[in-house]
Amino acid sequence: RWPSLLKYYSHTDGVSWLEEYKARHNAGLEAQRIVASFSKRFFSEHVPCDGFSDIETLGCPSHFFEDELMCILNMEGRKGLTWKYYAKKILYFLRQQNILKNLKEYLQRPPDRQSFLEGAVLIDQYCNPLSDICLKSVQAQVDDITDKVRKVLRTKNPRHPSLASKAGEVSVPEVELQRQVLDAMNCVLYEQLKYKGNELDYYNSLNSYIHQVLIRRTGIPISLSVLYLTIARQLGVKLEPVNFPSHFLLRWCQGKEGSTDIFDYTYIDAFGKGKQLTVKECEYLIGHHVTEEFYGVVTSKEVLQRMVGNLLNLGKRESTDQSYQLLRDSLDLYLAMYPDNVQHLMLQARLYFHLGIWPEKVLDILQHIQALDPSQHGAVGYLVQHTLEHIERRKEEVGPEVKHRSDEKHKEVCFSIGLIMKHKRYGYNCVIYGWDPACMMGHEWIRNMNVHSLPHGPHQPFYNVLVEDGSCRYAAQENLEYNSEPREIPHPDIGRYFSEFTGVHYLANTELEIRYPEDLELTRATVQKIYSSGKE
Repeated sequence: RWPSLLKYYSHTDGVSWLEEYKARHNAGLEAQRIVASFSKRFFSEHVPCDGFSDIETLGCPSHFFEDELMCILNMEGRKGLTWKYYAKKILYFLRQQNILKNLKEYLQRPPDRQSFLEGAVLIDQYCNPLSDICLKSVQAQVDDITDKVRKVLRTKNPRHPSLASKAGEVSVPEVELQRQVLDAMNCVLYEQLKYKGNELDYYNSLNSYIHQVLIRRTGIPISLSVLYLTIARQLGVKLEPVNFPSHFLLRWCQGKEGSTDIFDYTYIDAFGKGKQLTVKECEYLIGHHVTEEFYGVVTSKEVLQRMVGNLLNLGKRESTDQSYQLLRDSLDLYLAMYPDNVQHLMLQARLYFHLGIWPEKVLDILQHIQALDPSQHGAVGYLVQHTLEHIERRKEEVGPEVKHRSDEKHKEVCFSIGLIMKHKRYGYNCVIYGWDPACMMGHEWIRNMNVHSLPHGPHQPFYNVLVEDGSCRYAAQENLEYNSEPREIPHPDIGRYFSEFTGVHYLANTELEIRYPEDLELTRATVQKIYSSGKE
């Protein structure tokens, strides 16, 4: 464990290692206690906003607490699935809170101290909090590309001023010398390293994450522009970002520095292999004329706003992710930059309302919207009313419904919790995590899903299943069959319901077993009967 913790210590520090070990040990016990409590507290609902309150007031070093969560996540084998599920949620929350704090600190700095690369890394970190992404490693990769550019530049012009100074300490005033730098950059990035715009998979969110751009060597105009601009500035060429509609560009001054004449600039398309464009060619690029304001330089905050806006649009497009995680993350980022934006506050309130999560936070957001823009009272009033009804319904819940197989009304239920099934019509693999003796959905759902066309219609058992594509579905008994080759179901919520995968079926965790107390025995008997090859 200790190699991952060494970064928190200085070689010059006098450290009592016994005390450090005790602190790490106690943090581990605290983390295990909290993770174990989450399943019992939050099985029936999404972890509420205040569910993390005891984590925010930890009495132990946060890096030790995180280290224990990582140890839980890295446990080998197919056991401890519920612990891993909640450890991941807690770690996600902790890291995002820390990144959000770093972003707010970044935004408060003077513009000349806001690195475009650092801003891109913060966005990347927030959307991928469980990945090992840090500014230092990203900067090291950019520095490596910069060194390659210097080598090419040295063969063209051994006396070039960019070769004499360290990164960021050089300024190249002559346009011809700047051109040599850009030519060398294009040679390295697009010819040697084969960077390119991702035209085939343009709307993949990975194109927006700077660490993925460096790994995959492809991206969209804005992410490639941030990389291009960073390298150019390290070599003494001051390129500037241009918030051009539909296609982010960079501009390179050919006239007097700071000129307001758009024709004094050449425009660079990092997505198009560093091609240099005139004003007229920029318009050809997007197919229509634009006014001069769109050729102006933008701030680092405005660059981040556009990057987050891209992710927001991707989050709205996602149809397979039922948790809308990308949309939620990008809304958090946007509102960290513009906390009083009514449009995005309303979108966040509607999203939480749609997902049925965090009703108290929805009310707080709606109150804030009403204070900012009283004209929104109609939409606000509707959401307030229905959110209060949601809160009242939750208060009326009297505990978990327990379903006994011995009940006469359950005699038609053939399958049990934890079995790996296959859908006869659509062919998807899934695992059962709940069942009803008959379809419990409303008339509209039954009509839309054409349930009456089934031979047994809605009057047959229906099963809640987690599907391998990440979705949750409600399937009729006649449409399911045992899977002849059972395998793990890669669903993000698998640990919410199951503690272990045995190789042929899942074991319900304590909370699910309380709700279906007689299913485990039936599942084991079924498995033994079907898979008699000795896998179990």
